Amino acid sequence: MTKSVIYSGRTRFADDIVAEFWMPKKPSRKAIILCDGCPTVPSKREVGEFFARKGYWVFHMRYRGSWESGGMFLEFSPEEDVLLVAEGLNAGFMDIYDGIEYLLDIDDVTVIGASFGGAAAILSLKYPFISRAIALAPVIDWKSTPKDTYVMEEGFGAAYRTHKDAWKRLATGKFYSPKTEAKMIDTSRLFVVHAKDDRIVTIAPLMKFSAQKKFKPMILKTGGHLSTRKVMQPDIWKKVNIFLKSE
Repeated sequence: MTKSVIYSGRTRFADDIVAEFWMPKKPSRKAIILCDGCPTVPSKREVGEFFARKGYWVFHMRYRGSWESGGMFLEFSPEEDVLLVAEGLNAGFMDIYDGIEYLLDIDDVTVIGASFGGAAAILSLKYPFISRAIALAPVIDWKSTPKDTYVMEEGFGAAYRTHKDAWKRLATGKFYSPKTEAKMIDTSRLFVVHAKDDRIVTIAPLMKFSAQKKFKPMILKTGGHLSTRKVMQPDIWKKVNIFLKSE
């Protein structure tokens, strides 16, 4: 049986932030914001369509200073970009492709991110109007993360535009850090999945963080470095779906 076509578009929030979006078939007050790893190619069509078919508006943003978005990368902590997108959902936005304007009435916002974007998902919980967050293989502590995990590779060219010393802000462990801002994060609204054999973002910082914050992440024996596509895997989706329906 052929799946029905999911409409997708492209819009811009707060002047600088470009986001691709997917529209649910029926009216919905629920939205999902997807946060990329870094560096990575911004391609989330499969995940976007998956959640749109589940009844969500889905927005895949490009961080300021990356890919199609304007601004300078890491001038601001990336969860602030999540904030701007979330604030813009009900303010009205236009599809760049066809000029159609949308005015939503969203009252349930979930942020999903993996790796670099997992930190954005976790830190977005500082804002009370974010309903919940799902983080896959998230960076918890940049000081415990190998430098080559997040420095730009030559193959990405001008995809990330920032000051040459911007990466030093991450290395301090004080900027864009769930560990540093742990007291501000409500982990009752957080679902985390991580694999024991992840060699890119190791699991040890998460285990310390979860013990400190008294929550239980979903730990996989194998799986390597997880991407947001992992949420579609049936055994994980079963638990994610329960979490999404939580108040």
